[in-house]
Amino acid sequence: MSANGLAISAHGLTKNYGKLVAVDHVDMAVPAGSVFGLLGPNGAGKTTIIKVLTGLSPITDGNAIVAGYDVTRDPMHVKQRVGWVAAEVILDDDLSGWENLWLQARLQRLSDWKGRAEQLLKYFDLIDRRKDKVAAYSTGMRKKMEIALALLHQPEIIFMDEPTIGLDPNVRRMLWELITGVNQQFGVTVLLTSHYIEEADALCDRVAIIDLGKFVAIGTPTELKARVKEDFIELDTAESVTAETLAAVPGVSNVRSQGRTWILRVSSAEEVLPNLFHALRTDEIHRINVEKPSLESVFIDITGKRIDQAGSDVQDYRKFYMNVRRARR
Repeated sequence: MSANGLAISAHGLTKNYGKLVAVDHVDMAVPAGSVFGLLGPNGAGKTTIIKVLTGLSPITDGNAIVAGYDVTRDPMHVKQRVGWVAAEVILDDDLSGWENLWLQARLQRLSDWKGRAEQLLKYFDLIDRRKDKVAAYSTGMRKKMEIALALLHQPEIIFMDEPTIGLDPNVRRMLWELITGVNQQFGVTVLLTSHYIEEADALCDRVAIIDLGKFVAIGTPTELKARVKEDFIELDTAESVTAETLAAVPGVSNVRSQGRTWILRVSSAEEVLPNLFHALRTDEIHRINVEKPSLESVFIDITGKRIDQAGSDVQDYRKFYMNVRRARR
């Protein structure tokens, strides 16, 4: 941990892949012992930030201090003090839970690891299944084991990259409890990336909303939600509906469009909806959704898009360079 009480600090952090700017002059300060969230659509730069903060990818510009060490000058010291739970499965299904921990200990060059491994297995309620092959584990058990591997070498910081992606709601909420427990019981700083609004709201002490490689807002969930004083109405309409028609509806202060989807900033959804239904014919409204102040509405307010829509027109750098490597073969 840095002398200023920060587990992670970065200034002007930038990562380019040729002409593609994946991370664009980001500043961040993550207090030790906190849960810090990077919230944004797919392809926004969240995973790239983790890669440069852990020394897995060189920084193009700027600097970062992680666990008290400069990432560029002392990458090995950084790697010794951080853990990573990736979105992809990292377990070996052909090995037992204990054998996966043994393999992790070998990779980390740990000599005195068995006591820590037993402690983690008991904490995650896996001690009775330690001899079973991971292939027989449930999804929840696998996620527990992945976190146990990341904690085996007693890191100061654990990076969790979209840890709940693709999980059903019950397993997701179980994992939320585990993340909170790991943060509190083990005193580990957690940097979490997600594109799930409710996840960042529920887990994070502070959240940075990221879009196109830039932090567009940062603060506690409460502070961020307080930025938006109005409601949003999102609707899909027939082609006959125009921006002028919607702007003329009493209570509508702003109209943004994405194809046939409109996002209206309104004084109060309850007051404006009757006016909207009066201005449009029933057959002109195909879908309607009301967004009250939330982290989603903060993203809409800043970018004019929903988080799930924003990812559709952003270059996914991981997929881009995977395709480049395949083309070179």
